Amino acid sequence: MLKKNLNLTRRTFLKRAAALATVPYIVPASALGRGGKVAPSERIVLGGMGVGRRGSHDLRWMLPEPDVQFVAICDARKESREAVKQIVDTRYGNNDCAMYSDMREFLALRTDIDALLIATGDRWHSLAAIMAMRAGKDVYSEKPSSMTIAEGRAVAETANRYRRIYQTGTQRFSEGNFTFANELLRTGRLGRVHTVRAHIAPWDSAEMSHEWLPAEPEPPKDEVDWDQWLGPCPWRPYNSAYIRGQWRGYYDFHTSCIGEWGAHTFAQCQVAIGAADTAAIEYQYVKNESGDGMVTRFANGIKMVLERDLDKKYWRGSCGVRYEGTEGWVAAADGYSKPDVSSPAMMGDFRKLVYDYMARTQRPMSHVRDLFDCVKSRRQPVANAEMMHRSMSTVHAANICMWLKRDLRYDPVKEEFINDPEANRLRSRAMREPWII
Repeated sequence: MLKKNLNLTRRTFLKRAAALATVPYIVPASALGRGGKVAPSERIVLGGMGVGRRGSHDLRWMLPEPDVQFVAICDARKESREAVKQIVDTRYGNNDCAMYSDMREFLALRTDIDALLIATGDRWHSLAAIMAMRAGKDVYSEKPSSMTIAEGRAVAETANRYRRIYQTGTQRFSEGNFTFANELLRTGRLGRVHTVRAHIAPWDSAEMSHEWLPAEPEPPKDEVDWDQWLGPCPWRPYNSAYIRGQWRGYYDFHTSCIGEWGAHTFAQCQVAIGAADTAAIEYQYVKNESGDGMVTRFANGIKMVLERDLDKKYWRGSCGVRYEGTEGWVAAADGYSKPDVSSPAMMGDFRKLVYDYMARTQRPMSHVRDLFDCVKSRRQPVANAEMMHRSMSTVHAANICMWLKRDLRYDPVKEEFINDPEANRLRSRAMREPWII
């Protein structure tokens, strides 16, 4: 039969081709982008790394986007891999979501993936983003997106060098209440703004533990790859409490109560006051365990005050910000139906200011949609790598101020503390091989 086919004459071939041309070829509507479906050529192929509890929230936020197809999850924990696969396969009605345990293998093999959701623990955010961008992936990284000033700079430089799209998970930039507050400030309706207030987490301490939990028997590598879970952190014995989220409050894993919410609120304040491309230059030490009441100052003269606000003086929800000017103030936090303002008249233009912002910037009121739009257009997202690094530099400098228990001055251009070698040594941390930048 093979020999006969090889001897197929040109005349016979043309006759068969003509006959086939009369047979209708049915192409699925989804392949053409019909019936409300997006054509494959227009879809963003998405994967995930370290998608746990918070990441699952992000994932459910992303899956309904019609031009996004989630195809694979990589996680050091089998339980987490399988949980994500179940979410994705249930959404798509198939069994196609692939699972990987080794990040290096995942990035090397999945050249088809355009963008990654990175929602690991804090210790991994920077390194995972850098590895992903070097592999040609765009990135959505959960906050806090860096553990040190040096890590943040490395993320920003990698995004720039490899021309990748990077969005950090400070989603309040894409919410109406916070956008309105920023626009009130920007349009001068608060007068001359002199003070902004940023919420820090009302639990834990700025001073974190350098101890570790007692050793437990290490599970099989397929269940938990402990070496990879630790990543760039110093080696320590396995303890199941770590993988259940009880790594907070430990120096090698966390950015303290200041970074926990300050990763959101510092960024919000800095963008509002026109300091997205810089960091605070002065940090005044406060004699408490949390940094509550610390005054930081920017080169433009505006001061940002860190507030736990346990008595709810400035806001009623989590991750609150408040902007105070000579003509009034505005405050917003999670759970608000509308912002608080010093004068009810300010609320009259709520919808107009939000819509004007969207028209002027061409930004949607959806943080993940902004990412996906930018993946296609190659425009920088609202919470891009440089903005993330600058606001996290303020977070890290505030932490260092609390650790050293003295006032600090910081040069945002040189990205170093002024006349303080001890503080400068804390701009970076040692990373454990092979998990290094």
